[in-house]
Amino acid sequence: MFDCIVIGGGHAGSEAALATAKLHKKTLLVTGNLELIASMPCNPSVGGPAKGIVVREIDALGGVMADIADATQIQMRLLNHSKGPAVRALRAQSDKLAYSKLMLDTLKAQANLTLKEAYVKSLQIDNGVVRGIVLEDGSKITAKTVILTTGTYLKSKVLIGDKAIDQGPDKQPPAKHLSGQLRDLGFDLKRLKTGTPPRIKRSSIDFSVTEPQPGDNAHRYFSHLPKTDYDLSKQAVCYLTHTTASTHQIIFDNLDRSSMYSGVIEGVGPRYCPSIEDKLVRFKDKPRHQIFLEPETLGTDDIYMQGFSTSMPEDVQIKMVRSVKGLENAEISKYAYAIEYDAIDPRQLWPTLETKHVRGLFSAGQINGTSGYEEAASQGLMAGINASRHIDGLSPIILKRDEAYIGVLIDDLVTKGVEDPYRLLTSRAEHRLLLRHDNADVRLMKLGHEVGLLAQDKYSQSIKRRKYVDQVKTKLESIVLTPNKVTNALVASIPTAPIKDKTTLAQLIKRPDVSSRVLPLFEKDMSVVDEVYEQVDIEIQYEGYIEKARVKADKLNRLEHVAIPDDIEYDAMHNLANEAKEKLKKIRPMTVGQAARISGVNPSDIAVLSVHLKRRTSQ
Repeated sequence: MFDCIVIGGGHAGSEAALATAKLHKKTLLVTGNLELIASMPCNPSVGGPAKGIVVREIDALGGVMADIADATQIQMRLLNHSKGPAVRALRAQSDKLAYSKLMLDTLKAQANLTLKEAYVKSLQIDNGVVRGIVLEDGSKITAKTVILTTGTYLKSKVLIGDKAIDQGPDKQPPAKHLSGQLRDLGFDLKRLKTGTPPRIKRSSIDFSVTEPQPGDNAHRYFSHLPKTDYDLSKQAVCYLTHTTASTHQIIFDNLDRSSMYSGVIEGVGPRYCPSIEDKLVRFKDKPRHQIFLEPETLGTDDIYMQGFSTSMPEDVQIKMVRSVKGLENAEISKYAYAIEYDAIDPRQLWPTLETKHVRGLFSAGQINGTSGYEEAASQGLMAGINASRHIDGLSPIILKRDEAYIGVLIDDLVTKGVEDPYRLLTSRAEHRLLLRHDNADVRLMKLGHEVGLLAQDKYSQSIKRRKYVDQVKTKLESIVLTPNKVTNALVASIPTAPIKDKTTLAQLIKRPDVSSRVLPLFEKDMSVVDEVYEQVDIEIQYEGYIEKARVKADKLNRLEHVAIPDDIEYDAMHNLANEAKEKLKKIRPMTVGQAARISGVNPSDIAVLSVHLKRRTSQ
């Protein structure tokens, strides 16, 4: 018997299996093709707005995505560097082949983890408790917990024009059987859709008419304790081009041949990453759309057309591609396609990612209605942690919305559900100034260490870094500047306007044109690494805003501490609106705070619920 079986070897499955194995649970990872472990069937990148912060959070909790991304990146950029700290995030252009290989090597080297190449036919369920799995060859494997991370493979169909092929990504067989069993167990399933653009041969592109998009001229890492280094001069270059009037005309002339508009597609596509034909229909007034040309790997000639996802027939795709500036003679190495698949309604999950219908069964990744490797990996990590704690009889780990973007993601899923593939955005986080790229270690490393996933060296480094930040802030507060010729000569060298009144160096740093990096000018023996200066700047310059955000979060969190008992009877609360009763019974929120975020549950309903809970407590 295994302690945990993970079904699926994508980004969610890899993190889940590593987490349970590291927590000393005998784990089995079952996937159809081990060579496609943590593959990147869509975009060859990790990170981006909000998503990059999620990767930092995964690292802080003891997951591996950051290390793998750092080791296999071919370009790194810090997005929104000139904007406020709440929206800054790292994005890596990944070598997709190297990423998958390194993840597979990592899994193979992990103690307590067995890898098996097979397809799962069904789950073994006994009296509402998961007991293991049944493979397609009929063999049975028992386990105390099972984590579903099937990605886009549940009854998946690849769609190109009017063709619908029973197939998963990368021409892999779909998972045909689990959907039916899940329905029989009471799960509501949704049909969702995503897609991918064409790949074209680098040698056929005229880069001279495109705009180069180089990486940053500074070393960047997702990991808080990087294990690798890289040569800045050898970073890969991406390129920007645009659609043309001809591109748009070709698409409109053939719109009825697209799977999206011909009636072939049943699933709902992603709102925030639409196909190029969907963009044209929705944004008819835009004369052109951006297309980023990104290398998929250093091992092949393939270039990924970011922003050009389509389900047009192959003959139309050729015309579309060659109408784009710089691609007039382009050769397609892999045609674009759409893919639709089954996903469960995530409101049927507890915030632990355990399913409500079956005890011991957890679910993570795109099966929960999300999109993106980062969202999947973070769910896999949390499912692995909570499956392990379920086995040990320990209380689960549930991240709050002011603790992590991962907390925002999971809470949105289990409380609000999805209508289209969910994408994490900075705008979804009401406490985003608290959930920054620079402070993921401060927020989460202590928890990762306590859970047992975060290595001691990384945790010690975090404590040391925090100590340096506090030391620098204390020193800046202690240095008092008096307006005189000597002081103002130093101030002018920064450069910034002279001071007229006595002030501390910390107050000077609140000026937008001054950084804590000026500290060595005033304290010769005080110099620290750039990361420390960056965090000091943010904490001093945005001190007032951060404090307001913290007060607001604390106020909202009071409702998160009011638990709702499992045996509560909403039908007995006569003053609750009918819609509220229906939603509360379906979602069964764990706290009053979660109940307040359910669509259709109004403040008046929360007041009724709160009164009922107070009466119940006093009895």
